[in-house]
Amino acid sequence: MSEIRPELKYLPSHEWARVESDGTVTVGISDHAQSALGDVVFVEMPEAGSHVTMGEEAGVVESVKAASDIYSPVSGEVLEINTSLEDAPETVNDSPYDDGWFFRVRPDDLSELDSALDADGYQNTIEEEA
Repeated sequence: MSEIRPELKYLPSHEWARVESDGTVTVGISDHAQSALGDVVFVEMPEAGSHVTMGEEAGVVESVKAASDIYSPVSGEVLEINTSLEDAPETVNDSPYDDGWFFRVRPDDLSELDSALDADGYQNTIEEEA
């Protein structure tokens, strides 16, 4: 059973978003997604300072099985990327919600996350896929 954290918002494409205390948003992929992908071998992330758009491709995660696009749950400026994934992409498998995050965004409009799924909605999405 995949871990689904109740404090996060989720996209049907398996990205998660966490609103930080400073109003920024941290983005990664869910435990379910990393499990389905298998061993992650490479993560391509947007550049710090670039602008991402809600629902559009912001990067790619590659595993021994497949490559999958990463979609941004919000529009905004990329403030930081998780550079530790460059040397240790397997961190996504080991710690998808903590050390395996991808990037942080200063959102243009935080209310864009209102359309994202809560934990129950995401659980239903996973069950429908099965």
